[in-house]
Amino acid sequence: MRTSLVVLALAGALALSTAATPALAQTRTDVKVGLVLEPPSLDPTAEAAAAVDEVVYANVFEGLTRFAPDGSIVPGLAHSWEISEDGLTYTFHLREGVTFHDGTTMDAEDVKFSLERIGAEGSLNAQKALYAAIASVEAVDPLTVRITLSKPDGNLVYNLAWGDAVIVAPESAAANGTNPIGTGPFTFKQRRPGDSIELARNPNYWGTPAALESATFRYIADPTAALAALQAGDVDTFPNFPAPETVGVFESDPRFRVVVGTTQGETILAMNNGKPPLDNIKVREAIAHAIDRQAVIDGAMFGFGVPIGTFWPPTHPDYVDLTSLSKYDPERSKALLAEAGVSNPKLTLHLPPAPYARRGGEIIAEQLRAVGIDVQVINVEWAQWLSPEVFRPAPCPGAVGEGDKPPAYDGSCPASFSYDLTIVSHTEPNDIGIFARDDYYFNYHSDAFKQVIADLAVTADPAKRSELLKAAQTQLANDFVAGFLFELPKVGVENAKLMGMWENAPTQATDLTAVHWAQ
Repeated sequence: MRTSLVVLALAGALALSTAATPALAQTRTDVKVGLVLEPPSLDPTAEAAAAVDEVVYANVFEGLTRFAPDGSIVPGLAHSWEISEDGLTYTFHLREGVTFHDGTTMDAEDVKFSLERIGAEGSLNAQKALYAAIASVEAVDPLTVRITLSKPDGNLVYNLAWGDAVIVAPESAAANGTNPIGTGPFTFKQRRPGDSIELARNPNYWGTPAALESATFRYIADPTAALAALQAGDVDTFPNFPAPETVGVFESDPRFRVVVGTTQGETILAMNNGKPPLDNIKVREAIAHAIDRQAVIDGAMFGFGVPIGTFWPPTHPDYVDLTSLSKYDPERSKALLAEAGVSNPKLTLHLPPAPYARRGGEIIAEQLRAVGIDVQVINVEWAQWLSPEVFRPAPCPGAVGEGDKPPAYDGSCPASFSYDLTIVSHTEPNDIGIFARDDYYFNYHSDAFKQVIADLAVTADPAKRSELLKAAQTQLANDFVAGFLFELPKVGVENAKLMGMWENAPTQATDLTAVHWAQ
């Protein structure tokens, strides 16, 4: 009887102990990411919007090479490569066992297809000029690709890391805008237009599997709503938080971590250099001197951001501080307009949805009005901005669209653009060469600048490359090609237990490959 009582007592104590011990908290395997801008499609090879890469780069799609978190270039789908002594032949060795999300094999033929597609007739690739030196692509065997160039290009391995050069399959490429099929650690699950995009872990990934089982990207453009979503736990991280004025709320809350890093985003007041009166350098200089950069940074970015005087990141060792060439001087602006014979010019200012553009645009519009420039602010959505209304050239006379698609610029006539001014941050790395493009929306044409960029492409010596980069920056500043404003900061807020998010942004991406939750 005594023994039975002891047993019963022990059993009761065990039951009480078990009931009093909370279940071990399971580590989360999902993440909810807040982003400001919804991508127009999910195909990075056919869209210029940075919002596309913010979702799919390194998550869904991969290239031969890729950007590491520190900005260095590391192997991607190619594990190694060799470059010939004359710099004209690149041989890439592909990883074995790589498959696309639909189960088809990724091999050299897919690489050949993807790279040839960039420069093919009718290509919508926004960065196809970066790959213009590719003369041929040969699938030597299933795991070996040989790229032959028409001229040396010291940036090729770097450029192949861009989202514009990810590897896609001919069987699925046409539908990647709505149903992206890549080789990455996450597969596309579903999209709710205007709300969210969901990804799921790829169970057949060739590399280290993702720690996360799922990821949801939620689109919240309103700064107040972004603040509320973080506080309520509706999102776990906002890598580019749209309300920098409120980060103090999160700095004092132990549930969150504020991460302030750098980007490659030169934020500029772009000008249509080929359209009167902006084809007059004195008018462009007048606009540049009318802008108080610090007032823009304080008003639009609440003090976050570094002033720039040219199109190159201040964190780069080859950056030249040329801000003094376009220092704030409204009286100088008025004098330059008088010298140009331009009185009360009327200009449009197209502003995309990004908060830095909308807030900064209103400030700059007032600064320009103060020197006698009549500015009409036009707020546009990204689809409008990316159309011939701003970014793309107008179709040539007689151009006919395919099916129900409107006609597009085909290069059979000189590129023309209708906008006057716009504000945008160019977040692509090492992209100063875009000013050498005849069909780019800056509408800037300089044989001298084109020569500098051409020389840079075939120069390998670091010291000479540095000289050329500095020369390019200086010419852009001296030509007042744009109003150079500030380098876009990366101000992020995240759950304090979330690990592995990028601190800096060497390219536009929300790379989730190493993201996980702490215990």
